[in-house]
Amino acid sequence: MSERKGKSSASKKPSRSSGDRSKGFDKPSKKPYGKGEQRYKKAKGDPLPSFSEDVRLNKFIANAGICSRREADVLIQSGIVEVNGKIITEMGYKVKPGDQVKYDGSTIQTEKKRYVLLNKPKDFITTMDDEHGRRTVLQLVKNACKERIYPVGRLDRNTTGVLLFTNDGDLAKKLTHPRYEVKKIYHVVLERPIDVEQIKALHAGVELDDEDFVKVDSAEIIADSRMREVGVEIHSGKNRVIRRMFEAIGHNVTRLDRVKFAGLTKKDLPRGTWRNLTDKEVDFLRMG
Repeated sequence: MSERKGKSSASKKPSRSSGDRSKGFDKPSKKPYGKGEQRYKKAKGDPLPSFSEDVRLNKFIANAGICSRREADVLIQSGIVEVNGKIITEMGYKVKPGDQVKYDGSTIQTEKKRYVLLNKPKDFITTMDDEHGRRTVLQLVKNACKERIYPVGRLDRNTTGVLLFTNDGDLAKKLTHPRYEVKKIYHVVLERPIDVEQIKALHAGVELDDEDFVKVDSAEIIADSRMREVGVEIHSGKNRVIRRMFEAIGHNVTRLDRVKFAGLTKKDLPRGTWRNLTDKEVDFLRMG
């Protein structure tokens, strides 16, 4: 499956058919994801690219998916890493484009960076595997590419919507680090109506069950929803933060859908399907 033809979903302006939708708070799609339905073709295989500038040896090893940078330092010090036939034990050594790097006698192949966007359905957990045999999001993107990709952040089992996967560790770290304040927009459906004073409380900030204090960047009641649906913009990445914030003001969330993450939307992406990001979208994430 590859990206759909035409303009990327992230570059299109949201529908303005109603006041709430102009804010990007479209109601969740009710289209079933079906039995392995795939509406996008797999990207054509292209050769693995070489990096274009010098890179530290530990980063090169980590980017190849062998281990973390810290663990790579241990491998280098142990004398089992070679560059162009020479054992390297120097910390901070830089690999040049075209260098041949071997680990324990085997040549390390650099992976092509992959960026896959999934519209997550309910009842899938955001983890690599599950000891209880529950369905995971990795099962939904297993045919996206041959490289091993990982979810950026988490959505709990019953939360739906935008979920990004990549093998670009640097970008993933950036998108999840609190310093960068990556914006997310959620469509929240409540068990009972909410009032304006409670919306103001979300803006002012609420104390969570672990005594953390969190406030939304924006929260608006969605028109024609009988005061039971709210569009929320937030940059906090705390675990289950939306559900916990509403619980703090006395509301139970019955449905939660992430409609936007770091500028990426699920527009034209049916529930349970994925697509590759466009080069333009990747550049936007890197520059953001």
